[in-house]
Formats: sequence, C-alpha cells, structure tokens
Amino acid sequence: MKKIKSLLIFLIFIFGLIFLFGPNVIPENFPPQQILSLASDSDVVIIFNSGGWGNTPLEKANDFAPIINGIQQTLKDWGYDSIVIPYNRTKNGFLGKMSSSRDFLSSFDFSSENLAQEIDFLAQNLPGKRIIITGLSSGSALANRTYGKVSEDFKDSVYIIAAGAPFWVKTINSDNVLEIDNNGKDSLANGDMKYLLLGLIETPFKWVFSKINGQNLTLAQAAHAYGHDYSWSSPEINSQIIDFLGNKFVSQN
Repeated sequence: MKKIKSLLIFLIFIFGLIFLFGPNVIPENFPPQQILSLASDSDVVIIFNSGGWGNTPLEKANDFAPIINGIQQTLKDWGYDSIVIPYNRTKNGFLGKMSSSRDFLSSFDFSSENLAQEIDFLAQNLPGKRIIITGLSSGSALANRTYGKVSEDFKDSVYIIAAGAPFWVKTINSDNVLEIDNNGKDSLANGDMKYLLLGLIETPFKWVFSKINGQNLTLAQAAHAYGHDYSWSSPEINSQIIDFLGNKFVSQN
C-alpha cells in the first residue's frame, strides 16, 4: 500500500511538471504561403475554429459546420466567393493535449499570438480581401483573443463571429465582432450556475446511459451545457449573423 501511494505521488509530480513546464506543441495547420495560394481566387477567407479541443475537422463538426455553410451561402448570394481554412488548436496525443490545456488556462495566449501573426501576414499579402474568424465555445475565446492581437493596420478587414463564448472569457467590444449567446439561453455563455451545476450532476449518468444504449458519447459530449447549441436553422441565430454580415459586406459597398 505504501509503495502504491509513493508511486501515485511520483506520477502526480511528473504530471504536474509536464503540465507546467512541458513544451508548447504546435498542431499542424496550413502554412500561410499555402493559404495565399488557396485564397487567390476568393474574396473572403473564413477561419474555422471548432469548440472542444479545437481539432475537429469541418466535415465532422456537426455542431458548427452548418453555420459555416450558412455564412458561405449568404456571402455567395451577395456575390462573394469564400474559402474555409481550418485552424487546429490541439495536436493529437498526450503532450499535445497538455500543451492545449495550459494554453486554455492562459486564455489562449500562445495560440492567439500564432494565429494573429498569420492573420496579419494574410491581410498584408491579400489586400482587398476580407477575413472572418469564426469560433464556437472555447473556439470563440480564441477568436476574441486573436482579434485583440491583430495589427491595427488590418483590423478593418478582419471580422469575428463567435458563438457561445464561456462566461469567464473577456470579449472584445468592436463593431467588427459578433458575439452570439443563443439570445441569453446559453447557460455556459451567461454563467447560469443553477443549470451548469445541474448539467455537471447529470453528466456521469448521461455518459453511462449512452454506453448502455449504444450512443457512446464522450465525457465532453455528455457534459454539454444547457442552451449551448447553435443551429443555422434557428431564425434567432441566422438572422443575427446575416444582419452582421450585411452591415459589413452590403451596406459598405
């Protein structure tokens, strides 16, 4: 028993050292030069930034891909061609998730600096094009932090569409930033502790039940907060986004 206790203490100590002092693991993303080539025939570059660990491919992001598609279709209806570029926050593997967790606790200081530099590079080398950074949940926190670090010379051509930013996130007050909280129904965005606590209590039961009925939810999926769902089919959601885009892409032309 004493040996087991000593082993656990040692493992916790090692884990803590890796968490605090481990290297910043950079996930794989499109190099800026490649994005320049891909975006050469487009009017708008949409940076896709998923929720969760921020490494969900667009084709598997059932919670956010419809909104991205809706944005693209809206722009197309107004005569704008767009391209979607995914931005991954986390590299798969233990060290990647440790690095991402540390970045999360620092309000994405590391990844937002990298993304802001890429946005500056794109804006400088793609004059006349617009850049939209989208984000869901923790991805919206990164989008906000990134916009704050984008060079003032390029901020006019960069826009943020952020859905469900957690209540502790410091948001940006700017006409170029759209914050959506499901019209006040998102318990995570609004810090509704009653619903957040209820959801926390229900999480293990939902997770176990999903295993029994073959749904196989991950623990993160089972911990989904009340009202933290964003659907393009909801008039409350798409109308806000369309109005925002209309003010930037139609009214200014």
